[in-house]
Amino acid sequence: MFKPSSIAVAIACLLHTGLAHAEGYKLYEQSVSSMGNAYAGRGAQISDASLVYSNPAALSQLKGPQWSGGLNIIDADTQYRDVAAANANGTSVIGRSSGKNSLIEAVPFAFFADELNNDIHYGFGFYVPFGLSSDYDNDWAGRYFADETAIQVLALQGSVSYELTPQWSVGLGLNLNHAEGTLSKYKDHNGLCETGSKINAIYQRDVYNAAYCDSHYEVSGDDVAAGYSLGLHGQPLSGLKVAIVYHSELKFQLRGDSVITNTPITGANVAGSPNFIVVAPQLPAIDKATGKLAAQPKLVEASRLALTTPANMILSLDQQLTTDWSWQASVNWTGWSAFKNIEIVSDDANPSLSLSTSQPQNLAKPGYIGYIPEYWRDSWSTALGLTWQYQPDLSLKTGVAFDENPISQSHKTARVPTADRLWWTIGANWTIDSHWTLDLAYGYMWMSALTIDEHEFNANDQRIYKSQLQASFKNHAQVLGMQLNYRY
Repeated sequence: MFKPSSIAVAIACLLHTGLAHAEGYKLYEQSVSSMGNAYAGRGAQISDASLVYSNPAALSQLKGPQWSGGLNIIDADTQYRDVAAANANGTSVIGRSSGKNSLIEAVPFAFFADELNNDIHYGFGFYVPFGLSSDYDNDWAGRYFADETAIQVLALQGSVSYELTPQWSVGLGLNLNHAEGTLSKYKDHNGLCETGSKINAIYQRDVYNAAYCDSHYEVSGDDVAAGYSLGLHGQPLSGLKVAIVYHSELKFQLRGDSVITNTPITGANVAGSPNFIVVAPQLPAIDKATGKLAAQPKLVEASRLALTTPANMILSLDQQLTTDWSWQASVNWTGWSAFKNIEIVSDDANPSLSLSTSQPQNLAKPGYIGYIPEYWRDSWSTALGLTWQYQPDLSLKTGVAFDENPISQSHKTARVPTADRLWWTIGANWTIDSHWTLDLAYGYMWMSALTIDEHEFNANDQRIYKSQLQASFKNHAQVLGMQLNYRY
């Protein structure tokens, strides 16, 4: 049975985040030299100017001015199948039940390091600490829960290290980060699209408006936030290097616009207007100019989205076994529990969307345009690596890493269909001449299959509507990286 339409149903389910290399949407791709060992020993190994980010304290071990720059290419696929979805009215959503999301993303970085004197070293760098991208087919059955997801954080950092003793040094990095994001989904107008031309029987005339099937919501915004890194580097035993690095969390307020197209105009909103025929206050009015159900072509409301990227702490070891062989290890903690929910709140002096979405029967909080409970958990990752100095000018590397998934089964979504991950990488460092070296690395990710059972909630974490999305997912990814280093 057809139920009254509302703007709230159209935009109640909004966004999450998506597939990325490493846990959550944190990126590790700021150093190809470290990637060869699956980032084991990162910040402990004395490699190149990428230490500006990896461990500011380790800059004290670099000699003379040098720079490093590189590019990682991430190729990721998400296959989905067995998709079954219901709209807010409980009607089955017709659409693609299987398919694949593919993305190819380039992640660049560049660093410079030098020494001020024997005790103080410094450096500057550009890198991408967080990012993701996904885009579903427009006709997939889960389109009311997820369409496009794109988040990117670009960072500029300055770092300095101070040598306490010949064996130990400390470091500080200050960074400025610019975040921007876009999230979208098709709008569920309480079954108007699924009802189709059958709506004519309710109105007893030909009023069906196909535009409702193209109704789309998108929110975008950007912000700048500052953060810091703290590092410790030491050699407690001959041949053993150790590093502890802490990267602070970042707090953004992404400000931009929430935009929805083809929203139903209900009778209550145009009562008394000579341009519309009102059948009932809760039902879409009829536009006299077209004879079809009335729709607002576009509604825009300034909005803001709070985004916290997590703090991160790494313990790394680099142990020289012989003149030719060494092993590396890392343990990595990420504070994903700071990511509790996604709240899209009105930032507009003249609200339009939130007038409906914030009502008690919808999101139930003043000014709310969208809300998604996340409640991610802190996660751990580990890595082991091995390096072989095959020739004086060529070293070969390999490593394995395990990334723990920070998302519980009850909060898995179509925007982040992820599980625990296993990585294997290989790499090489080639000394071209007395100034130039080249790093190459390749990595492949395995992830077990997973299922999601997604619903909608109000801002008090209470389930609302009859919307549901069930699906099975399988992911894999590979990364290819190249890095050039120059020492003066």
